[in-house]
Amino acid sequence: MTDEAPVHARDPPRRLAAAAGYSNGMAARGELLAIAGMIAWDAREQLVSDAFAAQFRQALANVVAVVTAAGGRPEHVISLTVYVTDKREYIAELAAVGAAYRELMGRHYPAMALVEVAALLEPRAKVEIQGLAVLPDLP
Repeated sequence: MTDEAPVHARDPPRRLAAAAGYSNGMAARGELLAIAGMIAWDAREQLVSDAFAAQFRQALANVVAVVTAAGGRPEHVISLTVYVTDKREYIAELAAVGAAYRELMGRHYPAMALVEVAALLEPRAKVEIQGLAVLPDLP
């Protein structure tokens, strides 16, 4: 396997509509990287903002940083689970969230889930993102 992205979306089963903004399934070969839940902490473990979109952007940037540090790229991400404390706030900020997503991930859309939770461990955190990536095999 080369250092090309080992990841590709799978066509949805006929009984499912085509996904918009995510993939119904991903297939990959390589080394699996599990990415812990990331919140909007900066390098000093301080939340970057109380604004939802800013927290989403920083949490996703932290996910991408873990992937990059392991030798991967955003297109190696095969799955993201986004935990939010208020789905209404997520929906209200969807344009800004989408812009932040495209800035960091481009037009790569892994399998994704959005889960509303009562709270996150960090009291001011509104978003936590956990992921899986498959890194290309080394030559």
